[in-house]
Amino acid sequence: MSDIPEVLFVCVHNAGRSQMAAALLHHHAQGTVAVRSAGSTPAEEVNPAVREVMAEIGIDLSHEVPKKLTTDAVQASDVVISMGCGDACPVFPGKRYLDWDLTDPAGKGVAEIRPIRDDIDRRVRELLAELTTPAGAS
Repeated sequence: MSDIPEVLFVCVHNAGRSQMAAALLHHHAQGTVAVRSAGSTPAEEVNPAVREVMAEIGIDLSHEVPKKLTTDAVQASDVVISMGCGDACPVFPGKRYLDWDLTDPAGKGVAEIRPIRDDIDRRVRELLAELTTPAGAS
């Protein structure tokens, strides 16, 4: 088992919400958390409008590609965060599962995606604070 927490973000297409969440956590954690994302039915590419809103805040998703959700990815993770993928995510004992109810950015323009990105950023920062606070510390 790794010395650092491992987080997996899952949505249906791995082209929007989970890509933004993984990139934001990776950016903020600076190596203190291992991050993955995947989709139950991956799209061909990351949503171009999602790439654009992430580039606005200095995060480049141009080299990211949607990835297929695997049992191994879930098994390797300490925290699994689903974003509208329903029951597609396998459940293993001892894992922490969270479901973030977020608007799907598919078919939305940049102006509509910015608030979704900002909501994900807030949630990611809260999660990071939880994961990196030593047990017993307040």
